[in-house]
Amino acid sequence: MVRFIPLMAALAYLAPSTAFAPASSQIRIRQHTAAPSIVASPSPSSSSLLPAMLTETDLPEKLYFPKTDKEPAKVLGGLKIGTRKLTVITGASSGLGLNCAATLAKTGRHFVVMACRDVDKGKRAAKEMGMPDDSYVVMKLELGSLQSVRDFVFNLKAFKSARPVNNLICNAAVYKPTDPEPAWTDDGFEQSMGINHFGHFLLVNLLVDDMAKAKGARCCIVGSITGNTNTVGGGLVYPQADLGTLAGFEAGAKKPISMADGKPFFGAKAYKDSKVCNMMTVSELHRRYHESTGIAFSSMYPGCIAETSLFREKRPWFRKAFPWFMKYVTGGYVGMQEAGERLAQVVDDPQCTKSDVYWSWNGGAQQVGRWSPDGKPRGAGGSGGEIFENQQSDAVRDRETAMKMWELSVKACGMDEKDLPKAKPSV
Repeated sequence: MVRFIPLMAALAYLAPSTAFAPASSQIRIRQHTAAPSIVASPSPSSSSLLPAMLTETDLPEKLYFPKTDKEPAKVLGGLKIGTRKLTVITGASSGLGLNCAATLAKTGRHFVVMACRDVDKGKRAAKEMGMPDDSYVVMKLELGSLQSVRDFVFNLKAFKSARPVNNLICNAAVYKPTDPEPAWTDDGFEQSMGINHFGHFLLVNLLVDDMAKAKGARCCIVGSITGNTNTVGGGLVYPQADLGTLAGFEAGAKKPISMADGKPFFGAKAYKDSKVCNMMTVSELHRRYHESTGIAFSSMYPGCIAETSLFREKRPWFRKAFPWFMKYVTGGYVGMQEAGERLAQVVDDPQCTKSDVYWSWNGGAQQVGRWSPDGKPRGAGGSGGEIFENQQSDAVRDRETAMKMWELSVKACGMDEKDLPKAKPSV
């Protein structure tokens, strides 16, 4: 397999992290060589989903207009939720988030809040996936606007009333590797960092105290192998994630500053840096708040979802070749439905209650897949395999940089004492 590494690296350079993407009555991943346990009902075929995902348009210049985009608060949600766990998923209108939402909703154990930029799209997607009508609600969330994040939290609390949030899954992301110039969020952040990191950073902090009221609450922020330099996709594929000394964050992280390290804009690296911040945020949340709240904070790598909508900017030849390459050469390929089941497992399976864990499956992409009798390489994070605790890179586990990232993110998001968790921090 060594001879395939140069070709793999060339293709992997073009791919984002979710592309290299994380018993009994609980959700477990379908094993394709044995009888399945609880999994989602059949979803629309990839042939029907892929065209829709690949025709999504770029984000508009202005992402959120509070006077017109703010949703009226939905109320009396407590009656609708019943005794089920309340699970919030960002980016739930397509791809990984949608498949995770459908998996959880169909168990009957979760009421899902689909936090979406496009509410109408979210409602259509839920119907197409066959999600029971009483198992979910779609709510407006534009992560490219900190005001929208605050409005969403207000509406969520109005909807659920006294019921605490049991699970929060931060999944939404944008990826702009081919853009020669940065695009900006409403708050002036480069969009990859602003949406993937800062929006989720504020969201989690605003919900920690609420989640602390729930027994066995879990928060998962979807991670990346491209943000981990101890993996094939993160260590061998240029550019590597590198926050440097966080000079860009120290300068305010707002226009014209486009990179965390303060250097000129590089779209592919901006995405990788944002995922490092995501994974660092998990470690800091655990260090600061796990002991006092009991919340299990984790990250995960779902496998290489080669048909993800994050590839919509890529040329047609790449969108056709990349799934084949990841399936038959590297062994990192995982289908959209299985990836969604993996993400759902992290907040549903009893074995996933440990905090400060980076969950992975089938080798975790720290090597190229090994040959197997069916002709598909195994052990590179692709389809099949059991869940395990993966190891993050030294850079991601750099406590000093993580602490600095946290403090500068608080400042960049304009957070004050009332925005920070009241839970006693363990620092």
